[in-house]
Amino acid sequence: MNAAIQQNELRIVMGSSTGAKDEPIGVMTKADALAKAKELSMDLILINENSDPPVCKIVDYSKWRYSKEKKAKEVKKNSKATEIKEIKMSYKIDVHDYDVRKKNCAKFLNQGNRVKCTVMFRGREVQHDNLGFDLLDKLANDLEKLATKEGRPKREGRALAFILTPRPEVVKALNDAKRAEEKAKKKKREETFKLLQKAVDDATGKGEMEAALAAVAKAKADEEAADLLALTISEEDDEDDEYDDEDDDDEDDDKVESSLDALLGSDDLTDDLFS
Repeated sequence: MNAAIQQNELRIVMGSSTGAKDEPIGVMTKADALAKAKELSMDLILINENSDPPVCKIVDYSKWRYSKEKKAKEVKKNSKATEIKEIKMSYKIDVHDYDVRKKNCAKFLNQGNRVKCTVMFRGREVQHDNLGFDLLDKLANDLEKLATKEGRPKREGRALAFILTPRPEVVKALNDAKRAEEKAKKKKREETFKLLQKAVDDATGKGEMEAALAAVAKAKADEEAADLLALTISEEDDEDDEYDDEDDDDEDDDKVESSLDALLGSDDLTDDLFS
């Protein structure tokens, strides 16, 4: 970036601070590009040195790096790396034990993982490797609706092994379920926050008390808190109907504060907010 760029002729684009598409400026010399970046109080960053001419972007480096790291975290968060699980068995495996292995294998595949299936041989049992091939083929056929084989079984010392990969439709169903779950969680959080906001609005007047309650409720919002806060407020509203004088209003304020302490817990931050 900046003076460390070695190329003398560059294709320049202007980065957008709003996330919109970059604006092409044109081809210019390194000196002119640095002067323009300095004029805008920004940085000149080399983003593609293999093109002809190399492409540079004029952008605030700290914001550009933050945006890049944020996108990388989102990609990592939304794409779970598949794991390779392993099941082991003998070619002389009992029917019940085989069913258990098959059930575990199906569970791993439905979780989106690849599964390494291994048949173990001991001593001279390796002479019967044809039975191991048959067993692995049987397992692949039994799970053909969930997985496909990655090639034929291969020898690994005194063992035979191959890998089963989840079918695309299985992976798609898994991803759709995860997206639906995330959507439901987001909707639930939004509904909980709206409930807390309404409860705070009903329980307090206008001013600093309302702002403080909203800030704390937003920071510690959850279903249990929402239910408890709504219950506390409904009880206080019943008591408010019976008292009108100033002393009773002060007492009600104390009840709101004590109920909030019981709900959210007393800590230094909460004490500072209401001091």
